Amino acid sequence: MYLERIHLEIIRAVDQKGSMTAAAEALHLTQSALSHSMRKLENILDVKLWDRVGRQLKLTQAGMHLLETADRLIPQMMRTEERLQQFAKGECGTLRIGMECHPCYRWLQKITASYLHDWPLVDLDVKQAFQFSGLRALQNHEIDLLVTPDPCHEEGLHFESVFDYEQVLVVGNEHPLKAEEYIIPRQLGDEVLFTYPVSANRLDIYNHFLNPAGMSIRKQKVVETTEMMLQLVACGRGIAALPRWLVEEYAVTYPISAVRLGKTGLAKQIFIGIRQDDMAINYLKAFVDSALSFSAGGQINSPSE
Repeated sequence: MYLERIHLEIIRAVDQKGSMTAAAEALHLTQSALSHSMRKLENILDVKLWDRVGRQLKLTQAGMHLLETADRLIPQMMRTEERLQQFAKGECGTLRIGMECHPCYRWLQKITASYLHDWPLVDLDVKQAFQFSGLRALQNHEIDLLVTPDPCHEEGLHFESVFDYEQVLVVGNEHPLKAEEYIIPRQLGDEVLFTYPVSANRLDIYNHFLNPAGMSIRKQKVVETTEMMLQLVACGRGIAALPRWLVEEYAVTYPISAVRLGKTGLAKQIFIGIRQDDMAINYLKAFVDSALSFSAGGQINSPSE
């Protein structure tokens, strides 16, 4: 390849500065080195780039074409270099977040609002597939962070506990179970349970409440959105199991109540999983730090929490 970046920079600098001498100074070259570089290009390509008119240089048609190319490519190359440096410093990229906690979207929105402002060069992509394997997606580099209530401590991965929460039963305010201080499994045998479209073996109310007691529920119905689920619960069509903080937020809008699952409650945690090799990337680390600074309700954690 005969044409190099320096040739584009030289012809652009000569046009901007008006002379070989000024261009050489701007490019931190000697005038001799600059002239030699351009003469060599002209000789190799057998083309003339300048005509000398008196003491002035006038671009030939070939020279004008090279200048137009330089004016187009040099700024693009400079922007690309700047962007690559930002990548190297962890200031730029795409943050792909996998969600295995559907109710956590409201919590996520509170974090991303300030995060996107602080990291304007980072694109955000939130991935949710109710049946996808978050662990496999993280290991296969399909996502960069995994938000999950069920960490799996595999080699090469790091899971950080973000916040604690209580999984509770959600009932309409007219439901008889609202008056209970807490619920035992056999009280749910005749109920209709609304859940997100995930398999039963990934639902806490089965794994940590009904199944250990050998109890089943009359019917499970799948609902894709939290709002629709809570509308159905509010109308007395069934029950649901959700984080207490989420129920308390929605209780302002819907006539619903939270009832404890079992005498001691059902305690859970939300974790963020990240590949250990990526923990030093600035914009990934910044997101984890932002998540750690917020509780489930979106409040700044105090040192005592």
